[in-house]
Amino acid sequence: MEDLCNSSIKFFSDQQIRFADILLPHEVQARIQVAVLNFLKVLSAPHPAISNLPLVNRKSSNSRVSEGILTDVSSTFLSHSFCTRSLMRANAAKAFIRVWKVMEKCLEIVIQEKRVTQRELFYKLLCESPDYFSSQLQVNRTIQDVVALLRCSRYSLGIMASSRGLVAGRILLQEPNQEAVDCSACGSSGYAISGDLNLLESLIMKTDARYIIVVEKHAIFQRLAEDHVFNQIPSILLTAKGYPDIATRFLLHRMSRAFPELPIIALVDWNPAGLGILCSFKFGSIGMGLEAHRYACNVKWVGLRGDDLQLIPQVCLAPLKPRDLQIATSLFSSAILQDNYRHELELMVQSGQRADLEALYSHGYDYLGVSLISIALSSLLHKAGEQDIIRGRHFSSAICR
Repeated sequence: MEDLCNSSIKFFSDQQIRFADILLPHEVQARIQVAVLNFLKVLSAPHPAISNLPLVNRKSSNSRVSEGILTDVSSTFLSHSFCTRSLMRANAAKAFIRVWKVMEKCLEIVIQEKRVTQRELFYKLLCESPDYFSSQLQVNRTIQDVVALLRCSRYSLGIMASSRGLVAGRILLQEPNQEAVDCSACGSSGYAISGDLNLLESLIMKTDARYIIVVEKHAIFQRLAEDHVFNQIPSILLTAKGYPDIATRFLLHRMSRAFPELPIIALVDWNPAGLGILCSFKFGSIGMGLEAHRYACNVKWVGLRGDDLQLIPQVCLAPLKPRDLQIATSLFSSAILQDNYRHELELMVQSGQRADLEALYSHGYDYLGVSLISIALSSLLHKAGEQDIIRGRHFSSAICR
């Protein structure tokens, strides 16, 4: 490690920082300028060289879990392992150049006091540097490289989250100098979550809810909202329509801070992807690199669980897909997967089957809502110390009592 740091540009004195800072625009400019000046200094030295770019390693092998001491929240973070981008290695040369090009665009964005989405940035780079940027994935990964190099958040770099998330239920959201929005009156389409994290941070929120319910799928969210489940069990519904984007995670984290007494429960499919989505909300994700810890929440897994399969007709079960097995392998190798989650994942792989939440509708279209109401009215949603399985809270035990 010492040799790596000595052979690379030392942008900052502390090479052990593992979190991204939230910076003001002038602070971001200063870090970019330091990066450029140090690069030029090494390049113009008596023995010129092109130094490697030292980045925090964003692989799962470098991930750790921070257990909450004064809080129930645990989060994933990156440890002290480094990797590099090098101009001198053929397979890394383009990645090296991409870092500088994205950094250049970020400097322009910050100076102009603009906000752009990753998609907007991709098309800008595609038009200007088509030899280096041919896909959105390349841009997304390079943004994380810049975050890892400068140790500042994406939002500090002027890159705005593109949100898919929706909220419905018993919560009032008020932007500064605007009328409050009653999310219980937004219909099944819900209230669209803004990608502007500053706006989300400034929201005034009021609620009389007893629960926050995170739903994996948009269709399930629409059904629960259409049935006004949030009036029968005072609750806030939230969905990211699959794997959560930054803005949706940010708003959920804000709610957890504003209403710490509200339990957060999750409804996901019984398959590796559903578990992965749950873990993303609960711990953050390695894909978010140095920012993951900022969006972790104490989310409880209420269903689907292995015990709930007795409620689902055999004909509704589907075989695991190759993608499911890939996700399962990744989760098994992750440090974040606690024992009870690992047991559920083992059941999925051993059975070779997956179950969708929609399969519960074989008992009627209101079955899922009735299940949630029964769980709440049975007062089964109580804290269980550090244990994260909600004992007795499965749909089977809640309904079949």
